[in-house]
Amino acid sequence: MSGITEFRQRAYHFLFDQRQRSGRRFEALCGLFALFSVIVVFIESGIGTQYHLTYDEWHLFVSLEVGITCVFTLEYLLRLAVWPNPARYALSFWGIIDLATVLPLYVLWLWPELGMNYLFIWRALRAVRVLRILKLLRMMSSASILWQAIVNARHQLIVFYAFISIVMVIAGSLMYGIEGAASGFTTLGTSVYWAVVTVTTVGYGDITPHTAGGRAVASLLILIGYSVIAIPTGIITAQMTSALAERKAARRCPACGASHDAQANYCQACGTKMAEEK
Repeated sequence: MSGITEFRQRAYHFLFDQRQRSGRRFEALCGLFALFSVIVVFIESGIGTQYHLTYDEWHLFVSLEVGITCVFTLEYLLRLAVWPNPARYALSFWGIIDLATVLPLYVLWLWPELGMNYLFIWRALRAVRVLRILKLLRMMSSASILWQAIVNARHQLIVFYAFISIVMVIAGSLMYGIEGAASGFTTLGTSVYWAVVTVTTVGYGDITPHTAGGRAVASLLILIGYSVIAIPTGIITAQMTSALAERKAARRCPACGASHDAQANYCQACGTKMAEEK
């Protein structure tokens, strides 16, 4: 039993502990392997629609998919086995993503009538696993400031985007009432879609206002659109400036050199007592 417990502990640190170099390397490897699987999907779909593949050529892609699925399946089962609460991991965000990357081939075997097009889309979703690499950014000093700034500004950003969403609904409702179906504003959903496209200054041109009132609303949304970029940028910049100032004021451990807040009494890395400020 002790050997099994020790194996689970080592496997846990290898699979989940990003504070260790082995854990960070494994997460990066998982992200790169997921990216490789997505590249295979794009190559397979492109070649399959442009050229008549022989059985051996199709067999190569099938073998690659089987191998990729086996690797993802083994990794998913290992993560379930070493996590203290497997059900909690299975229902977590990363647990669901891991399961989604495993299922496409099994679903095709069980329900072949779904067709390859749906499976191509599903397999391409493995690109989400590349986000695991972004988790490593929190371990990098150069990116931790940006990450911390976004976390600190989350309340302001939520309030701002909630306000913008309300504006979109109101503007879409106004355009639906002012322009109507004759100008392409057939439903409230379509009108809100137009408002989102306008406020982001994309302007596809598929739906355009034709009345004076509609153009006035459109002009107001275009002006608001500039704030969609400027305000969040200013909020995050202010938080980054504050985070940089705090980092400069942080003390370093005399034993290992790790940086800490000015209020820290002990080093979080090695436990050494921090020197008192004079």
